[in-house]
Amino acid sequence: MAKFDFVNVYGAGLAGCEAAWQIAERGVRVKLYEMKPHKYTPAHHHEGFAELVCSNSLRSDSLINAVGLLKEEMRRLGSLIMMAAEATKVPAGSALAVDRELFSAFITEKIKNHPLIEVIEGEMTSVNPDELTVIATGPLTSDAMAEYIEKELGCSGLHFFDAAAPIVDFSSINMDVAFFASRYDKGDADYINCPMTREQYDAFYNELVGAKEAEIKEFDREEQKKKLQVFEGCMPVEVMAKRGYDTLCYGPLKPVGLVDPRTGRESFAVVQLRKENKEGTMYNLVGFQTHLTFPEQRRVFRMIPGLENAEFLRYGIMHRNTYLNSPGLLKNDYSMINNENIFFAGQMTGVEGYIESAGSGLVAGINAAARALGTKGTLFPDTTMIGAMASYVQNGSMGKFVPMNANFGIIEPLGYRVKGGKAAKNEVISGRALEAIDAVISDMKK
Repeated sequence: MAKFDFVNVYGAGLAGCEAAWQIAERGVRVKLYEMKPHKYTPAHHHEGFAELVCSNSLRSDSLINAVGLLKEEMRRLGSLIMMAAEATKVPAGSALAVDRELFSAFITEKIKNHPLIEVIEGEMTSVNPDELTVIATGPLTSDAMAEYIEKELGCSGLHFFDAAAPIVDFSSINMDVAFFASRYDKGDADYINCPMTREQYDAFYNELVGAKEAEIKEFDREEQKKKLQVFEGCMPVEVMAKRGYDTLCYGPLKPVGLVDPRTGRESFAVVQLRKENKEGTMYNLVGFQTHLTFPEQRRVFRMIPGLENAEFLRYGIMHRNTYLNSPGLLKNDYSMINNENIFFAGQMTGVEGYIESAGSGLVAGINAAARALGTKGTLFPDTTMIGAMASYVQNGSMGKFVPMNANFGIIEPLGYRVKGGKAAKNEVISGRALEAIDAVISDMKK
């Protein structure tokens, strides 16, 4: 097998940083290219690496949850992203949430101070097919790079639209109305809850579905002519509301398990806010990704009880995501079928979510390093979450290929029944997965 003196990594997001770290930790030099601070996407504003755009939550940390299992697999595999998350986490009940700025600063410092990683500022618009390269330019890949990937590398580029929730100043929340609690009083009371009566919900709902949406100015005009595809996991709250009057009450405004201390009862609907930083000075509106204009966000969201005088530190935004039609293009080590020198990582591959993106970067990094060293690569079994994700990217599923979060539906079935319901079954699946990960780690050390 050919050997390479270094590996190029394009993009210093979560996937790119994880890939670069895994490669460098295996003794291979890395040239990490990042176009910030010279050029920013419409959704990025911070100079640091691994910027979290949509939310500061890395979701559940429980092993009966698919993303919780993925995080534990990554911890055992020496993930930089998980190392940063543990060092910068903020209280969020059973979820793992981080202080965005500290999280980015931690990763930036680790990457810039690694003796085998050279950071090069500037936008990359092509790939040398004779060099070993990991492309992790993200769902907001620049137009020039996206065109190169589609036309020169023969990859079919697809688009969908992703949205982010607004953030408000804690001091502007009316805590005479809002209250701290966790659903069913599980864990610490880390969420702020804004209760709504039916009348308050009616007024809010009617204004929300009629509110003005922002124009999509950042993106090409041809895309505006098409019907927007919105990924279910980041659906704008106004789009969700238009699906029906009760939709929000069974989704982000679900009141079940949240008792208003003023009334001693559950409310008709409840808006939850989650801590954005360790100091607790900023909170984001959970499930309130939106594409409303800024004035409309201010007007409509201030109708939520407790947010009458809310000061918005960041408004919600919507941006285009780009991902590949990966089945037929990528193998389950995230390398190209037609050119094994080129790897992809991150949401561009069709994984969806912060942790999933980092997980793909981890796999791509491990295998790019092995190729550089001329050693055998590592393929993770479908009994693990990280392996099941790679298999999904390689093979897809029935019907159109769409981005996918980590979930137990893509992992290899147990083949037998487990007593105790879904949670018990997921616990067994997780136990099997972690045994498999430990076996892979043992093999990697040989």
